[in-house]
Amino acid sequence: MSKESKALERQAWDAKRVGNLLLNNALLILMIIAVIYIAVVNPNFLKPASIINILSQTAAYLPAALGIGGCIVLTGTDLSAGRIVGLTACISASLLQSAANLANKMWPEIGTLPIWVVIPVAMLIGAAFGAFNGFFVAKFKLHPFIVTLGTQLIVYTLLLLYVQMGNNKGMAISNLDASYTDFVKGELFNVGGTSVPRYVLFAVILTLIMWFIWNKTTFGKNMFALGANEEAARVSGVNVFLTTILVFALAGAMYGFTGFIEGARIGSNTANTGFNYELDAIAACVIGGVSFVGGIGKIRGVVVGVLMLRLIFIGLSMMKVDPNLQYLIKGGIILFACALDMRKYLVKK
Repeated sequence: MSKESKALERQAWDAKRVGNLLLNNALLILMIIAVIYIAVVNPNFLKPASIINILSQTAAYLPAALGIGGCIVLTGTDLSAGRIVGLTACISASLLQSAANLANKMWPEIGTLPIWVVIPVAMLIGAAFGAFNGFFVAKFKLHPFIVTLGTQLIVYTLLLLYVQMGNNKGMAISNLDASYTDFVKGELFNVGGTSVPRYVLFAVILTLIMWFIWNKTTFGKNMFALGANEEAARVSGVNVFLTTILVFALAGAMYGFTGFIEGARIGSNTANTGFNYELDAIAACVIGGVSFVGGIGKIRGVVVGVLMLRLIFIGLSMMKVDPNLQYLIKGGIILFACALDMRKYLVKK
């Protein structure tokens, strides 16, 4: 082969690599372009108050995305996440209402429980539902889509029943104790007169913990091995049944913590709390490169995915785009991201 032919072949190969790189990251590139456009059209988008708002919302949604990311690594998903967030938010809020006005308290006879009691309660409730999902997926080889769809309906029914209990009678659960709201929304530090809430720190801590679990533990290695090839993982000695249950239980614990945070962040909790949170979490994960084909994903990708989604949706709100269109945009993002993910998988094959 002549030098000219080799040069042309090398150029064609390089062009193909660049084309694949651009196509594989097309969604992220388009979202960055959209963010730049929004920043140009509305300069307030990049002001300190707006940036802190974006970071705060990212921190609020991040724990749920970190949880659901593990389910996706196992080639699954979790449609019950949002309802578990809603149930644990309402339970947390009801246990941490102010005792100053018993007439407006859901459970006046138990007073206001300590925060360090309520956090484990919320996370254990979430973990229990997650383990329930994992059991049905592992034991009966049911697809997580079907299992978690059923759990979503069960949890929503429990949520509807719960908000009717005690003195609540279906009203919004509010009148929260100051210790609860200060613990979650209190000022961590101040930037240009705008407060950064404490739950940003909690999200950072959870991210570090999840990074360690995914990357430095035997459980994390087993999770990725199981997601990549279940049969090979089983032959290698991975306890498929236990690993599956633990992945979904860990995801549920993350939803429970999200619910605890949302209970104080929202301040007025109803049966609609947590609605569609799973869509945001799934979209963030696929944007961040957590693959539905299994065995692929990074914590930093999940963080980037949540951040990009918040940038887009807050930017759209600042541009006064109809909020109803956000569902269309979320659906489009999920479909586009999944299509790109499948393309990368087929190219590798």
